[in-house]
Amino acid sequence: MLVHGSCHCGQITYEADVEPDAVRVCHCTDCQQLSGTLFRAVIVAAREKFSLRSGEPKIYVKTTDSGNKRVQSFCGTCGSPIYSSAVSDPPSYSLRLGLIRERAQLRPQKQIWCRSALPWAMNLEGVEKISQQ
Repeated sequence: MLVHGSCHCGQITYEADVEPDAVRVCHCTDCQQLSGTLFRAVIVAAREKFSLRSGEPKIYVKTTDSGNKRVQSFCGTCGSPIYSSAVSDPPSYSLRLGLIRERAQLRPQKQIWCRSALPWAMNLEGVEKISQQ
């Protein structure tokens, strides 16, 4: 499936060919802190199927608990997180689902790092829903 992504301000745009069933939600504490929210939804795109169309993301390298280093890319203007990847010669990119225009068609198939999830974040049934602010 061809997807199109852009940061909030539009300076960074990309296209990727992804497998729709490759969407996952990550509850790890790094994703919580780097996204500023409870979890992060991503879809993996192979390097050869990802194309940056405009802009140049800023890079932050995070050392994970395992000692591996992960690139965290983001827009230097609006701060939107774009993707994460291995530091050198990445085989794939973990694209941030919220930036993808076709995100409504991409349903998560797996949740990972659930031991780090806030207990109430796993089930929001019964929480009041309001259509707009």
